[in-house]
Amino acid sequence: MSELALAAFAAERGAHLIREPRDRAYVAFKRSFDVAGFLAGLAAAGVRWLTRSDSAFPPLLRAIHDPPAGLFGRGAAEVELLGRAAVGIVGARSCSLYGAQVARMLGRELAAAGLVVVSGLARGIDGEAHRGALDAGGVTVAVLGCGIDRDYPASHAELAARIRATGLAVSEYAPGVEPAPWRFPARNRIIAGLCDATVVVEARERSGALITADLALEEGREVLAVPGEITSALSGGTNSLLRLGATPLTGSGDVLELFGLSPAAATAVDLSETADNVLGRLRDGPASADELARATGLGAGALASALTELELAGVAVAAGGVFRAD
Repeated sequence: MSELALAAFAAERGAHLIREPRDRAYVAFKRSFDVAGFLAGLAAAGVRWLTRSDSAFPPLLRAIHDPPAGLFGRGAAEVELLGRAAVGIVGARSCSLYGAQVARMLGRELAAAGLVVVSGLARGIDGEAHRGALDAGGVTVAVLGCGIDRDYPASHAELAARIRATGLAVSEYAPGVEPAPWRFPARNRIIAGLCDATVVVEARERSGALITADLALEEGREVLAVPGEITSALSGGTNSLLRLGATPLTGSGDVLELFGLSPAAATAVDLSETADNVLGRLRDGPASADELARATGLGAGALASALTELELAGVAVAAGGVFRAD
């Protein structure tokens, strides 16, 4: 179990290690390392350890040039989940309302079609991708940039618990390791390594999401980017990826085609005629209440009732005074 000793030593030293060092400190640590005791402590905390040399270790991740010594995991799913067809969805933490909606839609539709959605549990795009997968009753994997016992950011503790209820949270870092800025680029290689394809929804120039995309490209994986407004800084990174040859993503079907999958059958929604007319207008593009009133000729009360019906049916969302078909 030299890989476990390596992970434990890295945690103790606050270092990032993927190969055994040859210094005397590590040799002494390994000689005295209590494998059985460490594993017992992990089990008591509900944590599993999957070593790089284990046959169950995900083949795609093992194939990258710097795979982790192993993965610590928490969650209800079996580790075989990590070997299933998966797509990474990444992007800006401070995303736009549009970016959040696209990430959630992609997470929902890709998970509904049978793909595992992998992301990093961060605010913004990551969180919305996880939520979309959960909305569809699918499974999602959160890759952490800190110890496996941490929910980071703390504001996503409830989301992390929902992910673990059906899926997995994984990390190369042992319990007790604090988050640090340099750990997140290292985390990104695991997101890219677990996935056949990576989607970048929104990203500024020099965004961490672009690190994930670059790593995926280096490993010969598919990279897709959502086109964005040329005047928006949040689209600078994604538009640069497109200029460099990334595949433009115009809908979940672009990803499903790579896997030879078909979209899940749409669930029929029973709407009133008025709500259906408003939804038809929203499918042409987002609109404010005033714009919808002018386009449909509805009074304030009837329009409010129709919009409430659409939101309750889960086919429209409102944010910042703007309504969008979902």
